[in-house]
Amino acid sequence: MTVRRRRAAVLGSPIAHSLSPVLHRAAYAALGLEGWTYDRFEMDEAALPAFVAGLGPGWAGLSLTMPLKRAIIPLLDEISETAASVDAVNTVVLTGDGRRTGDNTDIPGMIAALKEHGIDKVDSAAILGAGATASSALAALSRICTGEVTVYVRSAARAAEMRAWAERLQVDIRTRDWAEAAQGLHAPLVIATTPAGATDALAPAVPERPATLFDVLYDPWPTTLAARWSAYGGAVLSGLDLLVHQAVLQVEQMTGHAPAPLSAMREAGERALAGR
Repeated sequence: MTVRRRRAAVLGSPIAHSLSPVLHRAAYAALGLEGWTYDRFEMDEAALPAFVAGLGPGWAGLSLTMPLKRAIIPLLDEISETAASVDAVNTVVLTGDGRRTGDNTDIPGMIAALKEHGIDKVDSAAILGAGATASSALAALSRICTGEVTVYVRSAARAAEMRAWAERLQVDIRTRDWAEAAQGLHAPLVIATTPAGATDALAPAVPERPATLFDVLYDPWPTTLAARWSAYGGAVLSGLDLLVHQAVLQVEQMTGHAPAPLSAMREAGERALAGR
């Protein structure tokens, strides 16, 4: 029997640290998908158009990380409403007729990760940071938060950007200076979207009875903030939770097999991180 070869890959820069190959390959193995491969390619915006133009019929899909989530959009035939809501595509599916469709699985992935931990609605929330991940967090909260979202930022420009996103997503928002971020730790749900080390100084301000922290980092883990949060008995989700859940949705879209093997993918990710 001839095995049909199918390809997928993650693109971005830097990309060497990406866990996506580990997660997708684990899914292929668990699903018994012979002939499927998943690679990583170091790539910037300048090299992206030529790469996409050269994709042959054996390609099933792409995962996009920074700085390509917006650069990919003009190269696609269509994008989903979810991706359009934040001008960011992290998933491309290539169909048999040559069409390239873009989606964003970060947003539903974040919602699925929270639901797995018993959170499907909150009456308020706080976001630490205002980068690309913060806009996805705001989009996720637009679906599960019934009240106000407070965003803690370092600059007036970032605050203006987040207010613009909130208006677009129809979220009730207020922005506060980063110097006041410790107050945000009392929210029912805190989503930390900042780079490694940025929230370390907030750890001493964790309340005695914290609610839920979703820290989108996964390496190194735990962050100083997440460690203190756990020590005080609060619920903590990591960037691996987000990565696995968004990858589950990618696998389902690219392969057509659902449900994707969440447990096998998570275990593979945990093993890979433990080995670093």
